[in-house]
Amino acid sequence: MPAGSRNIQENNGFSTRSVRTAEKKFSAFGATVVPIVQSSAFGYEDVEGWLKVALKENDGYIYTRNTNPTVRAFEEKLMALEGAEDAVSFSSGMAAITSTLLGLMKSGDRVVSVKDLYGGTFLFITQFLPRYGIKATICNTTDFDSIEKEIINGADIVYLESPTNPTLKIIDLSRFIKAAHRIGAIAVVDNTFATPINQNPIGLGADIVIHSATKFLGGHGDVMGGIACGKRKLISEIFHFKEIAGPCLDPHAAFLLMRGMKTLELRVKHQNATAQTIAEFLSERKEIQQVFYPGLKSHPYHRIARKQMRGFGGVLSFEVKGGVKAASRLIENLKIVSRAANLGAVETLAGLPSTTSHVECTPEERLMAGIPEGLVRYSVGIENLEDLLNDLTQALQKARIT
Repeated sequence: MPAGSRNIQENNGFSTRSVRTAEKKFSAFGATVVPIVQSSAFGYEDVEGWLKVALKENDGYIYTRNTNPTVRAFEEKLMALEGAEDAVSFSSGMAAITSTLLGLMKSGDRVVSVKDLYGGTFLFITQFLPRYGIKATICNTTDFDSIEKEIINGADIVYLESPTNPTLKIIDLSRFIKAAHRIGAIAVVDNTFATPINQNPIGLGADIVIHSATKFLGGHGDVMGGIACGKRKLISEIFHFKEIAGPCLDPHAAFLLMRGMKTLELRVKHQNATAQTIAEFLSERKEIQQVFYPGLKSHPYHRIARKQMRGFGGVLSFEVKGGVKAASRLIENLKIVSRAANLGAVETLAGLPSTTSHVECTPEERLMAGIPEGLVRYSVGIENLEDLLNDLTQALQKARIT
């Protein structure tokens, strides 16, 4: 795996790093944009040089399933944004999550996590890891004392997600990362909802940070990808699993992700502001039972969010009075929205957990995770705020149960 090389200072702003990191290093023929190196394999004139790269004694590329110049440029951009020593990318967010856990764990190990996880992550930890002899303990997300107790009782990996998907709960990352390190466990944080613009878990002590790059990093709803970054030794172990299992990121997907990342800070700051205003607007509506957004002062963990986040993100969720019937009616009457299972894009997206984050879960499993069936997950795009507010107003009126 080629070593990281920072050609942009770490104290530069997020947009400068997003735009400039790795561009000169990986450009060719005077191009101002990193090219798509669409090649399965890379040739060598002599066997000795080839062998040194194969043995990782020298930097270089052999086979795109392992790594690729375009892919590596994307990884170095994320490293610069998260302050990581190294990174490895994947074909999807779930590929990043599963490869991280399988690459770092073995039979007899124990993972401690929380109920409020992305549905695919929850099912992988609770249903698939036990098949390989890995013990999984799932804690009540809001019972911080219980979480810390379970960590201290013994864990090899502590897996956290904050804000959580889709109920936007906030976890005290510093507290549980410190608890993990006290017993020698690895702290892994899914930072997809927050993005590096709003939160940097490595700065709070995390060993590994994961992103579904499909979401805010790409930002345009046209590409799939995932990435894990963090300590070089751990990333090397995850990379080794990836190069054997094969869930590699395609060079063209890496190119699209880098294109999206260049506007990441601009998009996220706009989405932060829009989501905050919409959350406050919905909090005053009689059709709404409750709003879930860490930027609201009424959020039970607003104080913790303020401590560990710079912004509160572009995703909120809310429970509609009248349950799933009213929530469905609201979603169906929204005009400026894509009804689709994605988030973090330039277009506003909305859906129920049963069709988005927890589509793989049963109603009972969603209930156990504290997810109301009448919950709407609303991912703010970059449309004009006034248009989105007008759209929500007319949809809420049509959604009323009379």
